[in-house]
Amino acid sequence: MKKLTDLLQISRYGMGSGNSELAIQLLGNYLRIINEDNRLPSFIVFYNEGVKVLEKGSPVVEQLKNLENKGVKLIACGTCLSHYQISEPIAGIKGTMPDIITLQSDADKVINL
Repeated sequence: MKKLTDLLQISRYGMGSGNSELAIQLLGNYLRIINEDNRLPSFIVFYNEGVKVLEKGSPVVEQLKNLENKGVKLIACGTCLSHYQISEPIAGIKGTMPDIITLQSDADKVINL
């Protein structure tokens, strides 16, 4: 039987809209819980402001590293990294828009934060 592939997409510096401090706190809580419960997506893609969570000093980078260590593939949009002048993301690899489109098309489930 084919293994289901879940794709989590992070396009903001945080989760939801509104207060930015609350947004990053919510994202941290979300990532911590999926880490603890082992409800892991196969892939997480980061684009637009979402790539900022991969920067040094991000309050959620440890949770992301833990997910990566558990086998979750982290892929950051290369154009977005360049736009925000992030030369060395702390976790994950640099991807392209075709990579993101392929993951979206091939995923059994896509979750947008």
